[in-house]
Formats: sequence, structure tokens, C-alpha cells
Amino acid sequence: MTGALLVTGVQATGHLVSQKGRAFQPGSLTIQRGETVVIVNDDSDLLHHLYVESEAFSYDSGDQVPGSRTAVTFPQTGMFQVLCGIHPKMKLNVRVN
Repeated sequence: MTGALLVTGVQATGHLVSQKGRAFQPGSLTIQRGETVVIVNDDSDLLHHLYVESEAFSYDSGDQVPGSRTAVTFPQTGMFQVLCGIHPKMKLNVRVN
């Protein structure tokens, strides 16, 4: 799903990903370099903490409370894995063209 979303007072166009039931939904995306992925904590009672670690790009959201939205812009091409620091089985594969 793509569209314009309001993220912490800043307008950002991005791909929407849900964190629910200890899973990213969808579990994989293909985007273009410079596009934004907006990740929403849709769990009513779970904290999440997303991060990306690679030689080309890294990101750490800090703790994400239920209902929060985090926008991540991917400035480099390549394959990236977004993980949850609290729930290690949660994985989102992002291919950036």
C-alpha cells in the first residue's frame, strides 16, 4: 500500500508496513532509492524497536509504543533487513532499486 501519510508532523510519501502479532505485514517490499517506508506499531500492548544494520545504511528507531509511526527513508540501493530489537523473529526484507 502506498500513499501520503502524516508522520510526526512531517508530510512523507511512503510504503505502509504494519507491526502486528510479532510480524511485519507485508514481510517484504521492493522500493526505489530515496523512498520512505512508514512502519506502524499496530499492536495494542507490545513495544517494538526497529533497526537496520548494513555497511551501506543503518537506522535505529528506539522503542516504538503502540500506535506510533516511524518513517525510514532508504538512501542506498541494495537488500536490507529491518529487524525488531525486542522480537528477534520479526524480519522485513526491503529491496531498494
